[in-house]
Amino acid sequence: MSLLQLRTFVEVYRRRSLSEAARAIGITQPAASQHIASLEAQLGHPLFDRHSRGVRPTAIADDLAASIGGSLDTAEAALASARARSSRMSGTVHIAAPSDLLGEMITPRLAPLLDMGLDLRLHIGGRDALYSLLLEDKVHLAVTASQPDDARLAIHELGEEDLRAVASPAVAERMAGQPLADALTRIPHLAYDLDRPLMRTWLEANGLELARQPALTAPDLRVLRSGLCAGLGWTVLPGYLTHAERAACTLVEIAAPIRVPRNTFYLVWARSSLRHPRVALARDALIAALRMGA
Repeated sequence: MSLLQLRTFVEVYRRRSLSEAARAIGITQPAASQHIASLEAQLGHPLFDRHSRGVRPTAIADDLAASIGGSLDTAEAALASARARSSRMSGTVHIAAPSDLLGEMITPRLAPLLDMGLDLRLHIGGRDALYSLLLEDKVHLAVTASQPDDARLAIHELGEEDLRAVASPAVAERMAGQPLADALTRIPHLAYDLDRPLMRTWLEANGLELARQPALTAPDLRVLRSGLCAGLGWTVLPGYLTHAERAACTLVEIAAPIRVPRNTFYLVWARSSLRHPRVALARDALIAALRMGA
């Protein structure tokens, strides 16, 4: 069994498609089929049942995939990193994240990647869009505040960030003297979207509910920060987005009655992408540069 044959098997197993696996590896579909046929001949059993929408793994394929686990990805990533460190790297790496995180936290820390000779292309998207971009090989690395459940994606924990309820001093003064639950309901709130992920986390951590819909939504947390400074209401934001404003007293924290919850940030990539030395190098550099626990 060659390393390339095993890589082909792993990609076909994960993607349930010979054509998609071939594209991910950078070979032709006939070559991928030949690799699988060679493995089946060596094992003496079929690995996949073909059907109109792709392939379905057999029990033998399940056993082989379980025995390989993540060891093949680890070995290829280590080799790619070693090759990348042996000479000055070149090429393009695509990195994606939510717009506010990309603008405020990630972009200012990209100098080490540029110094290595890499060209960077930055992309914006929410959680589901980022996962799709990774799986479609349109971006190589992404930073999210969630863990993917797709086995084709791998993660590395970067750190944590606290979530704080904040408002302008004038709005906070209007809340003073009222029961917190009543004040949060009466004052308009701003959110990323109608699902209110950050606010929901903060409310649940503090045993609170908020039936009212947001008065304003925007898919960029910096827009919400601007609205807060203009006195439009209150919201929940990561600490890194309001640290300077809280220090300058242009925004103040609404004290959490129980606890301040925390978000965990992850670097995410498609496992197959680490075969490319430049991606392995960029991943290692980002892990070193991006520490979110400010």
